[in-house]
Amino acid sequence: MGICGYFTVSWKCLVVLSFRLLFLVPAGLPVHSQGESQTDSKVMDNITVRQGENVFLRCAQGDIVTHTAWLNRSSILYAGEDKWSVDPRVSLVTLNREEFTIKIEDVDMTDEGPYICAVQTSSRPRTTSVHILVQVPPTIINLSKDIVVNEGSNVTLMCQASGKPEPSLTWKLLSPSVDLVSEDEYLDIPSISRQRAGTYECTAINDIATDVQTVEITVNYAPSVSEGRDVGVTLGQRGVLECEVDAVPKADFEWYRDDRRIINGLDGMEIEDAGQLSKLTFLNISEADYGNYTCIAINKLGSSNASFVLYGPGAVQDGNSGSMGTHVHTYTCLLVILLPFLLKF
Repeated sequence: MGICGYFTVSWKCLVVLSFRLLFLVPAGLPVHSQGESQTDSKVMDNITVRQGENVFLRCAQGDIVTHTAWLNRSSILYAGEDKWSVDPRVSLVTLNREEFTIKIEDVDMTDEGPYICAVQTSSRPRTTSVHILVQVPPTIINLSKDIVVNEGSNVTLMCQASGKPEPSLTWKLLSPSVDLVSEDEYLDIPSISRQRAGTYECTAINDIATDVQTVEITVNYAPSVSEGRDVGVTLGQRGVLECEVDAVPKADFEWYRDDRRIINGLDGMEIEDAGQLSKLTFLNISEADYGNYTCIAINKLGSSNASFVLYGPGAVQDGNSGSMGTHVHTYTCLLVILLPFLLKF
């Protein structure tokens, strides 16, 4: 039987129904009005449900029940077996002398609020109210994009999240891994250094779940070339000078013999660049190859260089200057000349 089986289906039915519902159940929580002394009201414990789950609303009935209905705020969901709600997620589960149960599937935030079961008995009406609380897992909704900055710049990262209960936010640097960086939606990094480049992780967490997203910070800086290592090679052999640089963005390499730039593939020399390393290879060492060489690394922020010496047998490397010195054994010769005179004394 429909609720308008209780009344004629017309605008008069809606008017009469409205008065009856207002008498039993006002919008919101149980009645505290003129019908209070004639209506039994019961408040049930809150029902807490996670977003996307199903919820069951149960209401005790009785042998003397004549009419019954479930309402959300002031809207009728079910009146007896008749469905008034147009929401396909709402369905009737049980209606008998013991209970009146409906189900709401795939619960969302819009379903949160008070629900009332209104029961009309042969003697007096009664209502049972319950409040649905919907918990929502955190979702990061606004996050800074990956950024590229120059060393020394000030950087601010932002991470905002929604959820219920309200999620807490934390920032930390993953690569290289360090301890907690910030417990706020904003992360300020003043005068950023190359050591603070890497992957930053924002974590949003509440009682329901966790959401994690990352931001990559790239820090540009001028090249820094490692100190040159002199190399000794025998005539006719293969020789290699290696130049290693630390730079972001990637540096371009140039090789020089004295003041003349070396062209790859000419004069028996090959240049091979691989990432942060450049190699100058001599395919067949000749006397003309011995000497001083310079590697220069260049990017948009600056340049750096290192000097090398390629020397052959009999040449002594000068570790202080990094250049070759062919030392005549002057002190030995002087000792041989002066030795007879010294022996006379």
